[in-house]
Amino acid sequence: MPATPAFILGEFRRTIDERFRLSVPSELTDPLMGGSSDCILAKEQPGALSLWNAELWQSKIDEGVQLVRSKMRAGRMEGRINEVQQLGRLLSTRHKKVNLAERGRLLIPEGFREFLGVEPGGDVLVVGAAVCLEVWRPEAWLDYLKERMPEFRNLFDNLSA
Repeated sequence: MPATPAFILGEFRRTIDERFRLSVPSELTDPLMGGSSDCILAKEQPGALSLWNAELWQSKIDEGVQLVRSKMRAGRMEGRINEVQQLGRLLSTRHKKVNLAERGRLLIPEGFREFLGVEPGGDVLVVGAAVCLEVWRPEAWLDYLKERMPEFRNLFDNLSA
């Protein structure tokens, strides 16, 4: 498994252009990239997409898929075919390899645009999420913060203890 990238932190407002591109700040892309322009764009939750280092993402996916395959071979997935199919469907549509063009420009592909829910000319927030960066529709980001900010102190204390 590749090394964990540097902690990615920060929040930046950006605008989606008429071609569904946005400029991702170098403060967030530099620690994410690890010398490659290949990334994985993933649908995480409605109103948000995440951008991962391609090698790190693929390693995590490969580990999970291998575990499910080994359980299937061992007969431990009997009666769970619907769950396996659901996993396959979501894996098929959840992520896509993307390339950050010059100046950190990210093109949001079809299928991801609708999930993000931002039209050309609309604003987004690009947020560091420690191991990846995220692109949020502003309303969804505010809802997320309102719900999770009260838990911040306990989360920080638990993770840093």
